[in-house]
Amino acid sequence: MSKHPRAGQPALTEDLCNIPALMSAYYVNEPNPGKASQQVSFGTSGHRGSSLKHSFNEAHILAISQAIVAYREEQGITGPLMLGKDTHALSEAAFISALEVFIGNGIEVHIQADVGYTPTPVISHAIVTYNKGRSEGLADGVVITPSHNPPQDGGFKYNPPHGGPADGDVTKTIEKYANAILSAELIGVNVVSFAQAKKSKRVKKREWITEYVEALNEVVDMQAIAKANLRVGVDAMGGSGGAYWQAIAEHYALNFDVLNNVADPTFRFMSLDKDGAIRMDCSSPDAMAGVLALKDNYDLAVGNDPDYDRHGIVTPDGLMNPNHFLAVAIDYLARNRDWKKSIAIGKTLVSSAMIDRVVAGVGLSLMEVPVGFKWFAQGLAEGSLGFAGEESAGASFLNRSGEAWSTDKDGIIMCLLAMEIQAVTGKSPSAYYRDLEAKYGNSSYARIDCQATTAQMEAFADLAENPPTLTELAGETVTSVLNKAPGNDAGFGGIKVNTANGWFAVRPSGTEPVYKIYAESLTGPEHLALIQREAQALLDTWLVS
Repeated sequence: MSKHPRAGQPALTEDLCNIPALMSAYYVNEPNPGKASQQVSFGTSGHRGSSLKHSFNEAHILAISQAIVAYREEQGITGPLMLGKDTHALSEAAFISALEVFIGNGIEVHIQADVGYTPTPVISHAIVTYNKGRSEGLADGVVITPSHNPPQDGGFKYNPPHGGPADGDVTKTIEKYANAILSAELIGVNVVSFAQAKKSKRVKKREWITEYVEALNEVVDMQAIAKANLRVGVDAMGGSGGAYWQAIAEHYALNFDVLNNVADPTFRFMSLDKDGAIRMDCSSPDAMAGVLALKDNYDLAVGNDPDYDRHGIVTPDGLMNPNHFLAVAIDYLARNRDWKKSIAIGKTLVSSAMIDRVVAGVGLSLMEVPVGFKWFAQGLAEGSLGFAGEESAGASFLNRSGEAWSTDKDGIIMCLLAMEIQAVTGKSPSAYYRDLEAKYGNSSYARIDCQATTAQMEAFADLAENPPTLTELAGETVTSVLNKAPGNDAGFGGIKVNTANGWFAVRPSGTEPVYKIYAESLTGPEHLALIQREAQALLDTWLVS
C-alpha cells in the first residue's frame, strides 16, 4: 500500500470526526442482526466497530453486557466487575450503557473514583490484585476501548478472572449470546437508568490512580529513575493515562513533560498515520511525528495509545522499532531480575527472531504463540512467563518478586522500564540494542499489507490447513513451514516459513480484504528484500482459487 501524501503531517479540520453525528448515531442507528457486518464480533481485542456503520451502537453494548452477565453466572464468577473506559467518544456512551446493565443485574461494579478514564493495564492490575489469594468471589473486568483505532471507532473487551484478554472459547460464547439477544430485539436485557445506576450502592468508586501509581515500585525500579534525573517527554496522546503520568511524575519526583494531556475525542493534535487516518498508534513514526520533532529536547521520550496497552520509545536516535525494544527489555530483565531458570519468555510468531537469540543467550526458554495477548494471560497469571510481548508494541512482565503484575499489555510499565534501563546502564535503549546486534546479528524486519481479492482471502483457509512444501527461500534451506505456533500448537490462520537467518509469515486481516506479509533477515536489508520478493511471488501462486 502506498503512503498517504500527508502522512506525518498535523491533522486538519477536514480530517476530524464529526463527534455530534457519531454520538447521535450510537443511539439512533439500529443494527441489523441479519447482516454479518452489524453483528457482535469479537476479534483478537474484543468487539470493535463504529456507530456510523451500525456496528457499535447502544443495542450492541446492551446485548454484550447482558451476555457477559450470563457468562458470569454460568462460570460462577460472583466477585466485582472492574469497569474502565478510554477517551474515544463512543467509550463514554458505551460506559453508561454497560453500567446500566451490570447494575440492573445486581453486579457490584468498581469504577475509577472520578468516573474518569482508566487504562487497560490498570483494570488488569486491579483484577490480579483483588483475586490474589482468593479461590472464590473472583473479580473480572471490562475495558471499553478500540485501542489505537481512529476517533470514530468504539471497542469493548472482556477480561476474565486471570485479568488478561479472554480467550477464543470465552469470546465465542459471549458473542453467541449477544447476537441471540440482538436477534430477539433485546428481550431479556435487565437495565436501570443511568441516574439509578450512579446512585446504586453496588457502584464502588476506587482510587485506582493512587493504588496503581504507588505500587509501581513493585515492578520497576522507580528510585533508580528518580536518581538519574532523566529529562523525559511523555506523549499522553490524549489517552486514558494522562492523569496517571501526572501522578507518577509528582509521586516519584520525576522530570517529566506530559504532552497532549487533554482528552479531545477528535484527537486533533495528532499527526496523520501512514494511510492518512488519525490513528493513535504510538509505534508508528508518522503518528508520533510530533514527539519525534522534539526528541533532541529529552534524554528519552515515550508515548502510549488511548487505552495505554501499547508503548512507543523515542531516543535521540528516533522511534525504536517495537521488536528492538522487546529484545532489549528481555535481555535487561533477564540480567536484572531474580528470575527462576524455569521461567519462559513469550513472543508472537511474527515477532523478531532476534528475540529467539536473546532468549537463548540468557538461558531461558521461548514460548512462541499466534498473534493475540490472550495466549500469554494465563502464563503471566501463574508466573510461568516472566515476560510476554507482541510485535505491535504491547508487552507486560512479572513484578520484582516474580509475581503477576498485569496479565494484559501494560504500556506504562514498558515506558518506565525504558527509563530504568537508561538510568541503570547509562545507555539509551537504542544504544543497548546496538550492543545486542553486535552480539547476535543485524535484524532487518518489515511488514507489508497487501490488498487482496475475495478469491485470495478465501484461499487462505486452504493454505493454512494444507501448508505447501518448500525447500529453499532466498538462497537458504527452509528449516520449517508452520501453520501452527510451536509454543501452544494453535493455528494462526496462515503460514510461517523459516530458514537459519530469515523467515516470512503471512496471515489475513480479520477486518478488511488485506493480507499481511511479515519478514525478517538477520543478515541485512538486501536479504530481507529478497525474502519479501520471493514470498510475494509464492503467494501469487498459492492464493489462487
